[in-house]
Amino acid sequence: MMVAASTKGAPRVVRLSQFTTLGVGGEAELWVCHDLPELLEATTAPYRVLGGGSNLIVSDAGVSERVIRLGGEYSKADLTPEFETDTHVFTGWVGAAKPIPGFVRDLQRRGLSGLEGLWGVPAQIGGAVRMNAGTRFGEMADCLVALEIVVDGQAKVFTPQELGFVYRNSNLPQGKNGVGIVTKVKLKLEKSTPETVQERMNFADEARKGQPHWRTFGCAWKNPVGQSAGRMVDQAGLKGTKIGNAMISLEHGNFIVNLGGATASDVISLLEKIEATLALPLEREVEIWGEI
Repeated sequence: MMVAASTKGAPRVVRLSQFTTLGVGGEAELWVCHDLPELLEATTAPYRVLGGGSNLIVSDAGVSERVIRLGGEYSKADLTPEFETDTHVFTGWVGAAKPIPGFVRDLQRRGLSGLEGLWGVPAQIGGAVRMNAGTRFGEMADCLVALEIVVDGQAKVFTPQELGFVYRNSNLPQGKNGVGIVTKVKLKLEKSTPETVQERMNFADEARKGQPHWRTFGCAWKNPVGQSAGRMVDQAGLKGTKIGNAMISLEHGNFIVNLGGATASDVISLLEKIEATLALPLEREVEIWGEI
């Protein structure tokens, strides 16, 4: 397909591999929405929502649905504090397209604590909400007060309790053309100091040092209760297992890396091979788009 000229709000056909952290994915019609009118137009047909592109495998054939990315006003953060009475806690609204790493750094400079457990997570706020992203130092749901979600042509405000957050998952409302789109969230943060927040970020950073530096979608499997999926793969001697140019990371058994030119089919086949070899029920942490 030819790529259409890029103008504000105009859809264009792109290869999704350039928008995923794994670096695989075929063609789709991309709609970049900067405000509510553009978003309402984009959601009039079946769609999928693409954030930072992590925790995602896209078919080599692409997808037939529209793919929506947020930008413009959805990339902004209003950190003007709304202090709660007689506490050090305040709340502020943040756009769903705000990248987590830069935002956490901004909070650190301001001495605001609450999201440093997500330091280094390669996601945007909206995607982090949908999968309740996190580490052992905290998860997205910990700081949520309210969420604005666009579903079936309307922007509605929900409480976290209405969305059933659990380990690495949420229950966003489903519309007729696709899942509800998180457009902004209200966060509860605690007033701290830049130094204290940095110390907490350092703990999260230290824990990530064993992770691979190749292109990857992140963790492949959720940790079973009381166990580590990465350790299970390691103990089975499966690190370094390859199919095509997809490989189980030598640094961490819960990561599949793209050695360069891997296909979605390579990655799925490798997931299936590891699961069959372990012969244990592992729940995947990655979302798959399209037929593979």
